[in-house]
Amino acid sequence: MKCQRAKFMLSRKVTYLNCAYMSPMMKKVEKAGMKGMKMKRKPYQVSADDFFHDTETLRSMYADIINCPEPNRIVVIPSVSYGMANVANNLDLKKGDKIIVLGEQFPSNVYPWMAACKAADATLEIIEPPIGNDNRGEAWNNVILDAIDEHTKLVALGHVHWADGTLFDLKAIRQKTKAFGALMVIDGTQSVGALPFDIQEFEPDALICAGYKWLMGPYSVGLAYYGPAFNDGKPVEDNWINRYESENFANLVNYQENYQPGALRYEVGEHSNFILVPMLLEAFKQIRKWGVENIQEYCKTLSASYLEQIRALGYQIEEEGFRSSHLYGIRLGENHSLERLQKSLKANRISVSVRGSAIRISPNVYNDDIDFKRLVRALDI
Repeated sequence: MKCQRAKFMLSRKVTYLNCAYMSPMMKKVEKAGMKGMKMKRKPYQVSADDFFHDTETLRSMYADIINCPEPNRIVVIPSVSYGMANVANNLDLKKGDKIIVLGEQFPSNVYPWMAACKAADATLEIIEPPIGNDNRGEAWNNVILDAIDEHTKLVALGHVHWADGTLFDLKAIRQKTKAFGALMVIDGTQSVGALPFDIQEFEPDALICAGYKWLMGPYSVGLAYYGPAFNDGKPVEDNWINRYESENFANLVNYQENYQPGALRYEVGEHSNFILVPMLLEAFKQIRKWGVENIQEYCKTLSASYLEQIRALGYQIEEEGFRSSHLYGIRLGENHSLERLQKSLKANRISVSVRGSAIRISPNVYNDDIDFKRLVRALDI
C-alpha cells in the first residue's frame, strides 16, 4: 500500500501523527457533506426513501468491515456514551455483582458503569496496569483474565487502550466471560477502521464506535453493534423511526408497540442525518477499498525502523505482540523531561497527544517517512 496523503488536505508544515485525536477529513468526505447540506435547499426533493436508504447502506458496509453477518444488529448512534447507555439500560445488576473496567480507560466507557454500580450497590473493579515496563501488556492481560469470576456481570474495555495502544486479548477475555455468564462490551473507537475486528471471532455482546477517528467520518455520528443479549431490551429513547413499518409515513399515526427487527430499536432518533450519514458512508467506501488489514500493515511497515531509533534514544515502547501498529505510547526514560519534550514537539510542529503517562503516537495512511524523521528529530533532546 502506498501513502494516501493526496486524498487529504494536510499541510506539509505540520506533522500530523494524531489520528487517535481525530482523523483529518478526506476530500471526498467533505464533498459528501457539502452535498448533504445543499439537499436542505430544496426539501421537496427529499423522499421518504431518503430517510432509510443511506443508513441501510451504511449498516451493510460497516457489517462488512467488522464481519457481522446481520447488518440489522448495527445502529447509528451520536456518541459512544449513547451506545453504552443502551447497554447500561438493559443490565440486570444486583448487589454483589461487579463490573470490570481498566485503569485510565476513556471516560465514556467508565461513567455509565460508575452510575450503574452506584444505583445497584454493585462493585466497579478497575484493573490497573502492572508497575514497570517489562512485558507490561502481557501481564496486564493476565491480570484482567484473573479478575473475571462468578461475581462478574460485565467487562467493558477497548480492543486497544486509548492512551497507549496496549492490545487486549479479546478472544481469551470473551472465553472467560462466557464461562461465568458475563457480558463483554467493547469500545472500538480507537481500533475499528485501522485494526481488523471480527464480530464472529470475538463475539462481543456490544461493540460501540465513534466515527470521527479511525472510521474517518465526521464528529457526532458513530455505530453500535448489539448482539443477541439485547434482542428484547429497552432503548434509551422512544422515537418514531425505530418502530415497526415506520417506512410508511401515511401510517405513522397508527402507533406501533413493536420495533424494527434486530437491534434497530437502539438507533438514535433522526438517525437519517442527511449530512453526517453520507459523509461516514463515503469514508466507509474508501476504508473498504483500502482494506483494514492493509491499513494496519502500512502503519506497521512505516514505523518499524523509526521505533527502534526512538528506543535507542531511551524511550520505552511496548513490544509488538501486545500493542497495535496504528496507536502506541512512548514512555519517557529517566533522563527525559516531559516539559522539554512537549516544547520540542511544539517547536517542530508535530501533533501528537499526551494521554495518561504516555506520549501517544497514532499514524495512518496519510503519513510517510518525512513525518517520522521529524518525530525522531523532535524526540532527540
